[in-house]
Amino acid sequence: MNAAALYFGEVVHERKRPRLHKLRYNVFSMLLDVDQLDAISEKNKLFSYNRWSLFSLYDKDHGNPGRKQGSIAQWVRSKLEEAGLAAGSHRIDLLCYPRILGYVFNPLSVYFCYSETGNLCTIIYEVHNTFGERHAYVIKVDDNAGSTIRQKGNKEFFVSPFIPMNCQYKFRIQPPDNDVRVGMRVEDKDGLLLTASFSAYRRPFDDRNLMLSFLRFPLMTIKVIMGIHWEALKLWRKNVPYLGYAPSPKQKISENFKQKG
Repeated sequence: MNAAALYFGEVVHERKRPRLHKLRYNVFSMLLDVDQLDAISEKNKLFSYNRWSLFSLYDKDHGNPGRKQGSIAQWVRSKLEEAGLAAGSHRIDLLCYPRILGYVFNPLSVYFCYSETGNLCTIIYEVHNTFGERHAYVIKVDDNAGSTIRQKGNKEFFVSPFIPMNCQYKFRIQPPDNDVRVGMRVEDKDGLLLTASFSAYRRPFDDRNLMLSFLRFPLMTIKVIMGIHWEALKLWRKNVPYLGYAPSPKQKISENFKQKG
């Protein structure tokens, strides 16, 4: 597999209760081998690692906020070791939005962690909220997971004043190949609350496709953060209960997620 790829697709959210609400946005993501970021940057004029460019990725955009040193690769491997999952650290691919003209907001970044034999061993979900906080959920992939991976676990990190903390996530993942899909159900004590998904198709990572990405989505990362606030306003106008802010946990890593049985 190549060290980098682009994925073009759409994000869809659909809230079921107490008011129906649906959004759909066209977006693209990058899939990057975190050990090859310097090489990817050297090969592509429009992408840079830890320096400004049309598209860029900085170590400080991921991992524990405010950490003073250490690459993304070092941070991920340290968390895999803490969770006793170091076997899945041979190759680590990060699916995320890039900085565009220096700005990015990633509601969700996903790390696909592979063993030396090429098996997908662990998935790390790194959730970002609009308060500058991040939280990572570490999930071991079952040996018999198949082509579609199903996982579940308790919500432990504040993401929206319209979603209660006492919820459970249920993921349905089709790992990156010619296509990728990250699907999620959020359920509370009364059942399904909302669904969210990112579905996309793969394109080569090169300067031509990067320029096409910019022409198609020139302000995508700004649109993401503006869209979050715009959709929140619409929920408020629909009288969806506003629950307020919940402090983030001191522990930045959750290991309670399990393979869905």
